[in-house]
Amino acid sequence: MQKLNEIFFYQLEKAIKSYRRYVQARFKDQGFGITVDQWLVLKALSENTKLTQSDLAELVFKDKASMTRLIELLVLKKLVQRAAHETSRRRFKLTITDKGNELITQITPLVKDNRKHGLHGISFAELQATEQTLKKIIDNCNN
Repeated sequence: MQKLNEIFFYQLEKAIKSYRRYVQARFKDQGFGITVDQWLVLKALSENTKLTQSDLAELVFKDKASMTRLIELLVLKKLVQRAAHETSRRRFKLTITDKGNELITQITPLVKDNRKHGLHGISFAELQATEQTLKKIIDNCNN
């Protein structure tokens, strides 16, 4: 059982890294010029424009310093615009630019295809069982 426990977490980590590497290569091959993490931030912002930088960091599992760098890169690429917040001098209002929205439209079919590729050969029952297992691990670690 001990060996299985060690293998499980190793395989889980390997699966995540393999998928991210695959997605990053596809982004590069298609000439999108963004990283997986930049995509996750852009997607999260597109789904909720009211998110703070701290909210974004939590949502994409990044620390505040990493999030600051990610946002700066998205601003430099003209995918996100940063402006002073209306009510707080310590916050910024982040909005997706037209160029950012265009990228989201272009990249979304590839993201769907990436997921389909990653889940190829996995049944619905297997996905459900995996999701239940992962939720239990999350609960165990959060309690």
